[in-house]
Formats: sequence, C-alpha cells, structure tokens
Amino acid sequence: MNGSAHTSGLVHAAYRYCEVVTGHEARNFAYGIRLLPTAKRQAMSALYAFSRRVDDIGDGELDTAEKVRRLEATREVLVRIREGDVAEDDVDPVAVALADAGARFRLPLDGLDELIDGVQMDVRGETYETWDELAVYCRCVAGAIGRLSLGVFGTVNGHDHERAAEYADTLGLALQLTNILRDVREDAGNGRTYLPAEDLAKFGCADGFHGDTPPPGSDFTGLVEYEVRRARQLFATGYRLLPMLDRRSGACVAAMAGIYRRLLERIAADPLAILRGRVSLPGREKAYVAVRGLAGVDARRTAHGPRSDV
Repeated sequence: MNGSAHTSGLVHAAYRYCEVVTGHEARNFAYGIRLLPTAKRQAMSALYAFSRRVDDIGDGELDTAEKVRRLEATREVLVRIREGDVAEDDVDPVAVALADAGARFRLPLDGLDELIDGVQMDVRGETYETWDELAVYCRCVAGAIGRLSLGVFGTVNGHDHERAAEYADTLGLALQLTNILRDVREDAGNGRTYLPAEDLAKFGCADGFHGDTPPPGSDFTGLVEYEVRRARQLFATGYRLLPMLDRRSGACVAAMAGIYRRLLERIAADPLAILRGRVSLPGREKAYVAVRGLAGVDARRTAHGPRSDV
C-alpha cells in the first residue's frame, strides 16, 4: 500500500475521525501505530475505532438486553461491509473507514465477529474455571485483534502467514492476560472475575478481591507470580512474530507489546500494587519502548535467540 493518494475526501475524513478516536482513547495503542506508514496507520485506526465501539457497549451502563441489541447492530455493520453495502457518504464514518481498509488489506473481518462474541461473554457475566476456558475469551477479545492487525502488516521474506497468525494470536493473549492482572481490583469492583477459578482457589483467593489488601490467609503474591509466568511464556512465543514483519510494522508491534511487557514486569516487582490502584507506565518510558521498537532491538533479539531482558 502506498498511502492515501487515491483516497477520496469522504474516506479521508472517515479515517481522520477514526484516528482522533484512537489518539484520544488508546494511549498504549497509539504509541505503536504512529510508527506505521499512512495507509497502515489509517487501517489500524479503523480497526481500533470499531473495536472501541464494541468495548464501550460491553462496558457501558445499558441494561443487558440493550447491550445485546447494540452488539448485534454492530455485527450487522460487518455484514454490510462484507457485502460491499457501505457507500463513501455513509453516515457511519467507522464503517466507511473499515470498508476501505478491508478493500486495501487482507483483513480477516471474522475476527471482529469474534470480538463481539467475547464482549457478549462479558455481558452474560461468564466466569472461567480453567486457563483453557479463559484463553477462549482472550482469543476473542485480543487474539483476534492480533490476527486482524497482521492482515494490515503482512509478512516478509516468505514467512508463513498462518504461523505468523498463530504468533499474533498468542501475543494478543499475552497482552490480555496482562490487562486482566492490571485490572484485578477494578474488575472486582464491577462484579467481574477473569482469572481462572482453579487458580484463585489454589492460592486462597476464591473469595475475590474487595479492597487494597489480599484476602485473609491467601497467597496473593503467589497467584500473581503464577499468572506472570504464564504471561511471560505467551510473550516469548508471541515475540516470534517480530522477525516476520517489515521494519515499521515490527516496530509498531514491538512498541505495543513492549509497553505491556514492561507493565507486566512492574506488576511482578510489586504484586500488591494492583490492589492499591491502576499500574501504568510514564509517558517517557512508553516513548523509550517505541524508539526501541523502531530500532528493531526486540526483533533482532528474537531472531537470534531467547530474550533475557525486558
């Protein structure tokens, strides 16, 4: 793709709307996609804007029936896009941008159906007994986005696209598990539990989290360390995607994944912090990770052997 030289004014405006949404709502995501050339950055913004719409429905204050109705309405947008039924002057700028991105790139739009499926799991209040069950959810809400992103990035040097999609999916799981750890207290306050029930029981945390201290008699630190080890393994596998991408796409992925990997290590260093408040990285550290990604540090390390640092 060679930018937006042949993009009409209406489509350009639709992409601009999506980029504004992305810049305003997706701090970590935006650090990565700003490293991409124009056409890829626009496509990623369209994917984010649609995904954000779905997430906002799931996280909003509407009653369950209305959430279900609106989620199905977003699914109908995907049907219209697949059928070529979205005109450039459509009143929905996200649909316009996503339709154009789908025409430009190899986008597996079924991944957005999976995202809707995952958010419907949230709406139903599903919980997960095992990691395998939680992984199904994570693949819907994050792994699918990894595979969609790969549709924008493409692969280089004859790398197998299916294998790359597996790595993109696994990296999505790593990011989502990191999110789940970071948001343990916030999710508990909203009546949600994502960590596998068998893990919670193993470490004495089956009663959940209701304040800034662990449940009495629990091994909360052990629980966090256990989940951190799982996330590290997922990152290690997912990072194998980096050498399969062109330099700027690899930089984008390395920046986004690198921010979450550092967030994971911050949680590992102080597990109780996730009960005290939202753990985050300062902007200067995110910028450093982006520069590191642009320099190809993580891609080279992955190509040459196991990672030994963050």
